[in-house]
Amino acid sequence: MTRPYLYVAAVAMLALAACSGKPSASSSGPAANATAPVTSTSVASERGDFGPPQGEPIHAVLTSPPHVPPPIHRNYPAKVIVELEVVEKEMPISEGVSYTFWTFGGTVPGSFIRVRQGDTVEFHLKNAPDSKMPHNIDLHGVTGPGGGAASSFTAPGHESQFTFKALNQGIYVYHCATAPVGMHIANGMYGLILVEPPEGLSPVDHEYYVMQGDFYTTGKYREKGHQPFDMEKAIDEHPTYVLFNGREGSITGDNALTAKTDQKVRLFVGNGGPNLVSSFHVIGEIFDKVQPEGGTVAQHNVQTTLIPSGGAAIVEFHTDVPGSYVLVDHSIFRAFNKGALGILKVDGAENKAIYSGKEVDSVYLGDRAGANLQAVSTAAKAHAAGTLTKDEQIAAGKQLFAGTCSVCHQANGEGLPNVFPPLAKSDLLAADPKRAMTIVTHGLTGKVTVNGHEYDSVMPPMSQLTDDEVANILTYVLNSWGNPGGQFSKDEVAKARAAATPAPAAGH
Repeated sequence: MTRPYLYVAAVAMLALAACSGKPSASSSGPAANATAPVTSTSVASERGDFGPPQGEPIHAVLTSPPHVPPPIHRNYPAKVIVELEVVEKEMPISEGVSYTFWTFGGTVPGSFIRVRQGDTVEFHLKNAPDSKMPHNIDLHGVTGPGGGAASSFTAPGHESQFTFKALNQGIYVYHCATAPVGMHIANGMYGLILVEPPEGLSPVDHEYYVMQGDFYTTGKYREKGHQPFDMEKAIDEHPTYVLFNGREGSITGDNALTAKTDQKVRLFVGNGGPNLVSSFHVIGEIFDKVQPEGGTVAQHNVQTTLIPSGGAAIVEFHTDVPGSYVLVDHSIFRAFNKGALGILKVDGAENKAIYSGKEVDSVYLGDRAGANLQAVSTAAKAHAAGTLTKDEQIAAGKQLFAGTCSVCHQANGEGLPNVFPPLAKSDLLAADPKRAMTIVTHGLTGKVTVNGHEYDSVMPPMSQLTDDEVANILTYVLNSWGNPGGQFSKDEVAKARAAATPAPAAGH
């Protein structure tokens, strides 16, 4: 070989060594790197083995949603021990509605796991002694058959252990893969694991953990009481609920995400499925940066990002003006009629040069505009105990009215002139209060005269409301704004709903 070829070969060898991403012999452990700055690495760090773990084993910090473990500030691979327990437990899925979830760590989604690329992860999966089912875990960030599922099959009261090396950076879904797999996932068995690049992620002011899932119950949306899993609905892909973080209202009201103006926010957003693709959007924000599908190639200036079932994304944006920013699945009926809605509350000084308007309109927030729907839960518990009072119905109905009826009929019951009739001091209600149940459950089309004024519009059937919700709303209306008073029961509404649809008559 001639000298020029020898020279070129030598340069190529040096270049390959520099791009390998492996620690050099002069920095063989944490002591040598303890004070060294965390520096950027080449594209080769997107996948790589950075050598054996160094230093003492580290126990991973796990967090429950919407919280995220702190960033990793080390520049060497370590042995990281993750301990996660499967817990089967009954928890609320909506106000007054309970469901038996199967969980990783006692929450839906499961605990957030954060490691560094190149780490060796020793994974311990426990299954609580009172569990009724065996479980395992498939981590999409694992390179190996089943993602760890075969190695982690765990009977109730037992513990399994396996080890893997985190070769690829990114945000990855994990889920149970025990048969029937769809049922385990549908019951809430999923979460996220972040594999940080060696240089870490860019600094932000807030990081949050949000994960969507679709749930299938035998009862309809918001039907009170304990609701079992419905396998037929799941197979047909007809979810009762589509939720962020396993519960309607999980990140609204007192539990809303928070930030201040002029801050950077990073959301780790996953989709456990088991069936639906998420069209993730934050109303009033534009994503400055999105890492779609958890990959390393970023998109910028994104309005809505698709997140497949079993996938995840990292989205980042800057908060410019205060207000309530609404997180939704923009397949929009899922947000306002199945529960896929959250709030980011941003506090701070207004910036009218950017936005001069008021805070987001309550039509977007629905019945999540105010505080948590505690009165609805109270009424549901009282009904189950046979102690429901009219005052409890009125309180629950007031909260539900704000999100369901106030857009048309207004918060004060005055309606909109020449468009929607008033409910306040309504002679139509006074003449036949029970007719209201038929109007709400079956809808009404055509002309109607209320308080001497004629209206001609359409009210569709409120089929998304349960019988107890209709009873509570109408009880609130009958006892407000100068109306004659009265009370409706869930059973009365059920009979009105079951009755034949009346012929079209006087309208809305």
